[in-house]
Amino acid sequence: MPGKSKKKTMKPLNKPRKQLSPLQKKLLASHKSHHTAKHMKEMRSLMKRGFCFEQAHRQAMRKVGK
Repeated sequence: MPGKSKKKTMKPLNKPRKQLSPLQKKLLASHKSHHTAKHMKEMRSLMKRGFCFEQAHRQAMRKVGK
């Protein structure tokens, strides 16, 4: 159908990693007070897959909420 666009998907900015960097851990620690454990778990897994903090937060908000 003309004019119909595909849904954009986010792509990781970085390579997948086994552990988060010290800076990522610090950001998550300060972010923790505002969000649920489920949200934080989702963010950690996304960041390990290579997504940056903002991308992980947006996806976690869409998927599990606050």
